Amino acid sequence: MGWAAVARSLAIEYVARGVRVNAVALGVIKTPVHDPASYESTAAVHSLDRPGEISDVVDGILYLEQATFVTGEILHIDGGQAPGH
Repeated sequence: MGWAAVARSLAIEYVARGVRVNAVALGVIKTPVHDPASYESTAAVHSLDRPGEISDVVDGILYLEQATFVTGEILHIDGGQAPGH
């Protein structure tokens, strides 16, 4: 995954400047942009059997903001899709 390597590389490059770099990898998230009917069929790809909510993404980003000893990580907010279903 190219974007994961970029996040780790930037984390290494900027750590001496006090800058942390992390990335967020999303699964299917309910947003006003998508037709609500489409979420039912996509829920099956998540181990949690539901699409994510915007609040799930916000919680993950707030975690990264508060976790000052975390850098170079990829936070998967995908209901268990990354490790497999």
